Amino acid sequence: MTIRVRFAPSPTGLLHVGNIRTALVNWLFAKAHQGQFLLRLDDTDLERSEEQYAQAIKEDLAWLGLNHDLFARQSDRFDRYDAAIEQLKKTGRLYPCYELPEELEFKRKRQLSRGEPPIYDRSALNLSESEQKKLETEGRQVYWRLKLTDERIHWHDLVREDVEFYGNKLSDPVLIRADGAYLYTLTSVVDDIDFAITHIVRGEDHVTNTAVQIQLFQALGATVPTFAHLALLTDEKGQGLSKRLASLGVSQFRAEGIEAMAINSFLARLGTSLAIEPKLTLAELFDGFDLGIFSRGAAKFNPLELKELNHKLLQITPYHHVKDRLKTLNVDRIDESLWNLIRGNLNALSDSLEWQTICFGEITPIIDDAAYIQQALTVLPKDPWSKETWKLWTTALKDATGRSGKALFMPLRQALTGHDHGPEMQELLPILGYDKVKQRLNG
Repeated sequence: MTIRVRFAPSPTGLLHVGNIRTALVNWLFAKAHQGQFLLRLDDTDLERSEEQYAQAIKEDLAWLGLNHDLFARQSDRFDRYDAAIEQLKKTGRLYPCYELPEELEFKRKRQLSRGEPPIYDRSALNLSESEQKKLETEGRQVYWRLKLTDERIHWHDLVREDVEFYGNKLSDPVLIRADGAYLYTLTSVVDDIDFAITHIVRGEDHVTNTAVQIQLFQALGATVPTFAHLALLTDEKGQGLSKRLASLGVSQFRAEGIEAMAINSFLARLGTSLAIEPKLTLAELFDGFDLGIFSRGAAKFNPLELKELNHKLLQITPYHHVKDRLKTLNVDRIDESLWNLIRGNLNALSDSLEWQTICFGEITPIIDDAAYIQQALTVLPKDPWSKETWKLWTTALKDATGRSGKALFMPLRQALTGHDHGPEMQELLPILGYDKVKQRLNG
């Protein structure tokens, strides 16, 4: 059996952090088992779906490296949904209903006030054919529900383990709205059947949907896929993601200089007992990947941790991974040796432009103690310089001033780089060169 999974976003907006995690986990699971990844656009909401979002979804996934093996749009498949509806009608599993929204809401409130679960009472099943026609004559629009059986619904979830529901404790789901639109429950199941989806990996907010959909798979005579429901993301305090965090998307991550593999490395291990570590390739993530590593407990998403992981990733990124990208940033004077020197000080790749300027351009030195800097200038070694020059210079300066430690080194770093942190000065000094160092010490 070829394992096949699907990621099915609606093109009504951009991918956010929760979507990205779902897509990533599906992709890693497929690749770990030499399987296939289907990208399916759930675009039956024709009014809200937009092509710009469909293209953005494709581009975002491609940037992350999550390329799809198969592609589908629900808007191309209405004939299949029509056929499934006819099949359900013939077998008596789909029945018409006529309640207005306010009538349904009244029933729901009455049930809740009595301490009863808000389950549809199936009153539409008691309508005679003449009563149905009378309602239609009055202008009532028909909508359609799937009739659930009372039996036990059980599945072994790859994250939540054994899960069970009973059909008589669930409300018959609406499959067709009064305006004729097909709802997610129907279209999703038909697609999963037609594309031979073997595993459905999604958020735990779909658990009840799964119970209903299992009966729909069975009603359509199909094999029920294996399910896995991931715990939803929360903020660092364990609360549901705020709108600010939940809306974080690929475009915003890119704007902040977050690397694709930092996002992948972070989200692939979030909610597991495994250490979150920077990985340079997706292959390092899907090697041995298993859904059993995910906990049922909430996974906490902290943007600051992602930024720190991004910094760690850049620290280990080899020059050949970024050489072409540096050129697009107009960073054309940083070679491999200089990259290896500065990469530990980058929070984003774009920071390399600043270090190019520090090494080869003009900066504003930070000079808080002009007298000390002038002393440093008087003992500055002459050319030629090497990695030993920094030690020779600071030793001479220490002997002349009696300074040591931070008081000795920090004013020099600030004057020469404009920063109080950075690469090893013994490595950086020969790159700056005698003339540039002298110029900056003179302010």
